[in-house]
Amino acid sequence: MDEALVRSLTPAVLAILVRRGADFAAAEDAVQDALVEAVRVWPDDPPRDPKGWLVTVAWRRFLDATRADTARRRREDRVDEEPASGPASGADDTLQLYFLCAHPSLTASSAVALTLRAVGGLTTRQIAQAYLVPEATMAQRVSRAKRTVSGVRFDRPGDVATVLRVLYLVFNEGYSGDVDLSAEAVRLTRQLAAVIDHPEVAGLLALMLLHHARRAARTAPDGSLVPLAEQDRGRWDTGAIAEGVEILQAALARGRLGEFQAQAAIAALHADAPTAEETDWAQIVEWYDELAALTDSPVVRLNRAVAVGEAHGPRAGLAALAALDDTLPRYTAVAAYLHERDGDLATAARLYAQAAPKAPNLAERDHLTRQAARLNTRRER
Repeated sequence: MDEALVRSLTPAVLAILVRRGADFAAAEDAVQDALVEAVRVWPDDPPRDPKGWLVTVAWRRFLDATRADTARRRREDRVDEEPASGPASGADDTLQLYFLCAHPSLTASSAVALTLRAVGGLTTRQIAQAYLVPEATMAQRVSRAKRTVSGVRFDRPGDVATVLRVLYLVFNEGYSGDVDLSAEAVRLTRQLAAVIDHPEVAGLLALMLLHHARRAARTAPDGSLVPLAEQDRGRWDTGAIAEGVEILQAALARGRLGEFQAQAAIAALHADAPTAEETDWAQIVEWYDELAALTDSPVVRLNRAVAVGEAHGPRAGLAALAALDDTLPRYTAVAAYLHERDGDLATAARLYAQAAPKAPNLAERDHLTRQAARLNTRRER
């Protein structure tokens, strides 16, 4: 069975059931039942209209469940609404599913899980593997999220910013298990960009493409991290970079700058540099100034300190860093890097060692540990 086809049809089928009156939780259960039936039937008897087949079977599964706990009058009303055989409606309600899955009452983790399940078409097992949690734990998370949004109707415009934040969180999960969440986020954001004309949607898609283009060069054969300045730029995906830059330029031309466009502009400047030494750090600092004005984020200001250190020297970077809270994530690692650039190897080695246990993942922790060991070895020679 064509898994890509099934995943692409799942959100549309789910949206049709919800639009016809099924609450989200019941509709999602019915769609999953239809997918199980498709796995059983399609290999020997593939339908001419896969979407229509799924809609029909899912609606019947929904009716079966409804009959178990609904009065006869209500059952008969729903039976009268059963879609006729034939091609399914071409209407695309996927956008509404995005907004529903990014409901403000959901936690970020629940919104991400629900988006991957309802819009991405991933199974609970796949999502659990990607997040390195037991399948039962993820099933509970998805079930709670479904209960939260049950009964919510599509009668108000959704919050685009919330939807984009959920997709950004999915992208940042990267790769784990048998699901590449970064690639999945790119696919979902493309889908969103096809149904909503918004410069920040385009900005996020551009940002994802520009970052994803560098993926092959980010790790060495032994799995260790390769810093941006040391990456083999010949391994970068030039096609994805060109597409990301084109999308970004069109978004910026609309004159409605947002944080994802600003982040994409920074990524584009890195991608445009033939070598690390030719990076236009002065312009990157200017974009960080724009981004800081848009978000007032301390993390943005931390990254800006690195850019200032590259553009105007490590002591200027350290001065910018001194104005920030030293409890920020990665603050110590940034301080170590800038001290190394300034030639203070003893302080840099000590700070790298201090930063390692605070790293958010094993690969980064190992990288910082190796940096400390490298500098200590240099000092002993």
